[in-house]
Amino acid sequence: MLTRHPSAQPDLIIVGAGVVGAACAYYAARSGLDVTVIDRGPVAGGTTGAGEGNLLVSDKEPGPELELALLSAQLWRELAAELPSRVEYEAKGGLVVASTEPGLAALRDFAAAQTHAGVKATEVPADRLADFEPHLAPGLAGGFHYPQDAQVQPALAAAHLLRAATDAGRLTLRLGEEVTAVLTGTKGEVRGVRTQRGEVRAPHVLNAGGTWGGELARMAGVELPVLPRRGFVLVTEPLPRVVRHKVYSAEYVADVASGSAALQTSAVVEGTPAGPVLIGASRERVGFDRTLSVEVLRRLAAQAVGLFPALAAVRAIRTYAGFRPYLPDHLPAIGPDPRVPGLLHACGHEGAGIGLAPATGALVAAMLVGAELPLAARPFDPARFGREDSAVDPPKTSERSGPHAI
Repeated sequence: MLTRHPSAQPDLIIVGAGVVGAACAYYAARSGLDVTVIDRGPVAGGTTGAGEGNLLVSDKEPGPELELALLSAQLWRELAAELPSRVEYEAKGGLVVASTEPGLAALRDFAAAQTHAGVKATEVPADRLADFEPHLAPGLAGGFHYPQDAQVQPALAAAHLLRAATDAGRLTLRLGEEVTAVLTGTKGEVRGVRTQRGEVRAPHVLNAGGTWGGELARMAGVELPVLPRRGFVLVTEPLPRVVRHKVYSAEYVADVASGSAALQTSAVVEGTPAGPVLIGASRERVGFDRTLSVEVLRRLAAQAVGLFPALAAVRAIRTYAGFRPYLPDHLPAIGPDPRVPGLLHACGHEGAGIGLAPATGALVAAMLVGAELPLAARPFDPARFGREDSAVDPPKTSERSGPHAI
């Protein structure tokens, strides 16, 4: 539990101004804590700014991550009523489709398990797919509709979460300021951080560094094996509403769960309120290499056209790359690190950080103030990677190398 300090120093320093750091700041401030957020770049300058804004339950199998996603889905609905409409929250729902009967059978089994865990999923036979998506390709075997899936504009969401905390008089935002060290006391406890502008003192430091969270952990003397997993997104010219839901193929679920370092692509297509269609998704572990891959873009375009033939005549006006913060067991690290008193983590959400941000923030805030936790936190324990009985293989040294955090 956090002890309040009646001085100018904050109760909590959050390193990282992406959507996860912003959500943690929002819920901590709402819990009565004074927070300082530090980032070497702008708000949402890292993975958040390269995200599609997916708020998904449909791609998660029963277990801790799905529980986190279901809580976040509820919290995002609440936040949508509090934040400005510019965050573009849209409860559009998701449509997962299968091209073959065996693929549909696998989706049916997956959805049945999810339903027992609290997910709403309805099977859509082949002859009714056009009711959901009139421009969808013919000949598909069927699919499942997930009404809880939604979308948000991630950079704007992060900015307005931080603004809400600032308006409450609880947040100091320090941008363009790189953290160079984690300060510790004589017993190894956290005392704050050092930046190129000087020291910032606080009894708690939260690592919300996303893909670069492992680097901040090392500054504090602990290992957190966060790896970058690169992905590309294609953006089309503005269109009428060609795609109504978030639509993806059944192969996407398997790619999300895979730990392979090799290139994987599976069609994910969604419209936006502003008009452009976003096309993903690709995954590969290539370090922090931002080199544009024409092969990946070709695959994404071809798979998108396979789902929506009308997109063949549409121009792609830009593309962007981002790095998902990948942990080997596919679960984020959330909560206190017992190896360094006062250090907390909120990173490693891979491609689900935008969707999981509110529940992560609520969980961290409850931990700090000693409130009842909204869900079981043990599966996300950051110390699980340091245990002798851990089944997670440590990453190779070459995979952990990379530049400083965005």
